[in-house]
Amino acid sequence: KKTPFFLDSLVTNMLRLRAICAFSWRAFQFRLFSCEPLIIQMNKCTDEEQIFDLIERNKATLSERQVGCAFNILWQLQQQKTSLLKNVEYVRDHPQFLTLYNLTANKFKLMNDDTLVKVLYITQQFAVEAHDPLVEALVTEAWRRLERFDVNVLSVFSSCLADQHLHFSPLMGKIADIVHKNLETIQDLRSLSILMVNISSLISRYFREQLVNKTELLFDTTDSSKVDIARRTVQFLRNVKYSYPPLLERCNKVFLSNVNHLDLDSISRILSLYQFLQFHSFEFVTMAKKRLTEMIPLFDHPASFVKLFVALGPIAGPEEKKRLESTILLMSEELTSQQALAVVGAMEEMESRNSHLIKKIASVLHKYLDTYKPIELLRITQALSSLHFQSKELFLKLRELLLSYLKISVIPSEISILVRAISMIPSPHLDEEGISRIEAVLPQCDLADLNGFATSVLTWIQYGRMYWGSITGKQLKLLQKLDHYGHQRLQQSNNLDLLWEELKSFKGEWLPESLLEETIATLQRLMEEINYKNVAGIASFISRTNYLSTLLLDRIASVVIQQIEKIHPFVILAIIFPFSILNYDPPQRDEFFGTCMQHLNSYLGVLDPLMLVFLGFSFATLEYFPEDLLKAIFNIKFLARLDSQLEILPSSLNTRAQFRLMELNRAVCLECPEFQIPWFHDRFCQQYNKDTGSMNGAQQQIYKMLAEVLGGINCVKASVLTPYYYTVGKLSVERHWKSNIQIVGSRLPPGAERIALEFLDSKAFCKNIPHIKGKSSMKKRHLEILGYHVIQIPHFEWNSMALSTKDARMDYLRERIFRKGKS
Repeated sequence: KKTPFFLDSLVTNMLRLRAICAFSWRAFQFRLFSCEPLIIQMNKCTDEEQIFDLIERNKATLSERQVGCAFNILWQLQQQKTSLLKNVEYVRDHPQFLTLYNLTANKFKLMNDDTLVKVLYITQQFAVEAHDPLVEALVTEAWRRLERFDVNVLSVFSSCLADQHLHFSPLMGKIADIVHKNLETIQDLRSLSILMVNISSLISRYFREQLVNKTELLFDTTDSSKVDIARRTVQFLRNVKYSYPPLLERCNKVFLSNVNHLDLDSISRILSLYQFLQFHSFEFVTMAKKRLTEMIPLFDHPASFVKLFVALGPIAGPEEKKRLESTILLMSEELTSQQALAVVGAMEEMESRNSHLIKKIASVLHKYLDTYKPIELLRITQALSSLHFQSKELFLKLRELLLSYLKISVIPSEISILVRAISMIPSPHLDEEGISRIEAVLPQCDLADLNGFATSVLTWIQYGRMYWGSITGKQLKLLQKLDHYGHQRLQQSNNLDLLWEELKSFKGEWLPESLLEETIATLQRLMEEINYKNVAGIASFISRTNYLSTLLLDRIASVVIQQIEKIHPFVILAIIFPFSILNYDPPQRDEFFGTCMQHLNSYLGVLDPLMLVFLGFSFATLEYFPEDLLKAIFNIKFLARLDSQLEILPSSLNTRAQFRLMELNRAVCLECPEFQIPWFHDRFCQQYNKDTGSMNGAQQQIYKMLAEVLGGINCVKASVLTPYYYTVGKLSVERHWKSNIQIVGSRLPPGAERIALEFLDSKAFCKNIPHIKGKSSMKKRHLEILGYHVIQIPHFEWNSMALSTKDARMDYLRERIFRKGKS
């Protein structure tokens, strides 16, 4: 049936009206959107294409503020993505990014300070090169406005310069000057922490102190809970090589309270900074180990897994180490030069014995060897030597590279690095050209560089004696020059803090053999400058010298008593250590020890377990047994924490820690039975005393003579274990002792007597005087408690001219054994 015309027409018109209405609504919607301010439209964009579409449609009318907003939104979108989804290159190469670039070039002078610097920062994040004309123009304009920047804009601009590696530029110096002038008014810790990191290469020691003090103040008065602020603060301390416990402790609390939110990058960085600053936090390491172990299955890409390997490897348990090593072995062929370098360094720390992995990583390093800088070649040499890796081909290549760098280098510190590396490889000799290169820079060297050279020369001399049976005159002449410049440097020193900077990293035999007297004389000359800031460092240095300077130790004790409130408890161990090692009681002994212990009491629950054990042992050698400290150590909870820490320590430190706990346990049992602390180290001592060791030449000589003196070999026993596992030479001397030898003028002690005899070599005495050191003195004390008559024979008496004949030595032994009161 046919539809009536009017109805058909009505339907058609209705459909047309509906279409028109729909179009009108869409057009209305579009007009509403386009009528919104452009910045609001940009802020609603959810991907780069939407932003680029807006730029394309509005490029003729974009203002400098809108250009800045477009850059800002593009960067925000990147920050919201994971590293795998970032598309920096795509954005930078987009035609509309070029439009933004051109608009910026035309409008940057109209931008306000904040927009100008943010645009500079964002263009750099999108990998626009530093030498690009726009970047140069933005930097120049920012420099022109520098004095008026607020602290936030200044901090962002300093980061832009740091990204361009302009840490030492005059412009960064100007920023440092502005921060210095305005430091009192700065209240933004976030911005200040950024500035501190970026200007750290240019600041004086005095300015460093000001920045540290300001940071401490802002930590107390502002919200410093953000991890980034704490991390940058620790980064600053690392940059200026200043291990400052009060700030480190505060930052560590921030990390601990946010540990569950720390990612791999953050944990890795914090552990690296702590290691450099020698700051030990058992709690953080324990939590970091747990978090990192959980991450092992999450990473299968070399870049991420290498970072995990480097962070976790040195603190991992045996099972975790195996998992890490097996995974990195599978990835070894994909490693870049820097990743391989990081892996071999971690393997050195881990004390890896995986020979297959060592060979594989060494082959990767060999492939990239030509690309490494001198300091990296030194790290490779150290690591491969530590891992006992041998490869004639690789070490020949290493030697060639090191020598080629040495021929062109003119920087003393770099030459020192190269020479140290050469001294570590097989056949560590240096030709005339290399020696001349060293001699040329000696006048410019500080004590640290001179020590590096001297250590290398001594290695060459030792090698020459061992393999060639001779020493070259050039080596001896060079050593004499090093001694000359070392003495000169010390004599010219007039600032204790600057001197300490040069001395603190000293290693090797050069200083103890050639410069020790001069160094101690210099420290004594400057000892009025010892204060709460440097007292721990100076004490630590004295511990390493084995030189007993009562003047210096008395000064240290005096400073501690007077300034204890300014000294952080974390450094008390370093202060006590030289007194313990050198067996010295200052005049204010009781006040000094009591002050230190009182300062420690509130920290006994938070100090590292290892530090508490070493503290307890150091006090014990000095016959000081604070009850609170001993109760903090000898309880089940603490010992469980210590066991956990021992699992993550290098083997040498692990063993040392266990020995110190045993020795402390023994000292408390023998000297403080009233504390009723049980002896629980029988099994440990039995394990380590299976082989009691062999005697040296002097000891063998003494025991043969003793057998003659006492009438038979059965009266003398070497390497006898006493109760509590001291090792001594034991003499059997009884009242009815029989002998075919008539001893004129001698008499036996009344009754039976146990005699413990000990030969004391040079290690038992201070370097400069015949004063018995702490451990030997404590051993004598303990043996006497156990009922032994102790005879200690010093090496300098036994090897003296007065005892140059056998008869003289026999008389000496008779006198020491049978004359009462001599011991």
